[in-house]
Amino acid sequence: MMTQQQPKEMKSLALAYMGDAIYEKYVREYLINKGTVKVQQLHQHAVQFVKATSQAKVVHHWMETNQLTTEELAVVKRGRNAKSGSVPKNTSVQAYRHSTAFEALIGFLYLDQQYERLELLIKQAIDITEKGEGQE
Repeated sequence: MMTQQQPKEMKSLALAYMGDAIYEKYVREYLINKGTVKVQQLHQHAVQFVKATSQAKVVHHWMETNQLTTEELAVVKRGRNAKSGSVPKNTSVQAYRHSTAFEALIGFLYLDQQYERLELLIKQAIDITEKGEGQE
């Protein structure tokens, strides 16, 4: 039997790795349920949600509007300060760090089994990105 590591003790990049997959899953479900059917369209739409600048804007929005609990804010700050090897070429270091923070929070909530909170924040993230608040 695998011993379960507590999400609070996991490295931020491990949380972000999980968060990336979870958020992508929710975005794909959202797009399919919305009626986007062509695979090429699905992919193009999904990129708008999962790109670093969109995720960074969501994190900024949550912080500016005090949406996050003290615990969530701590996860975000740890994620933001995590040192990953490289930054994608079309993204600023700052946006990339904030998107890592976003993914770390999503991963943390999922692994900590805080599913209601996870779904609420993902719904907000999708709404913010859809409304164009997540545009550059």
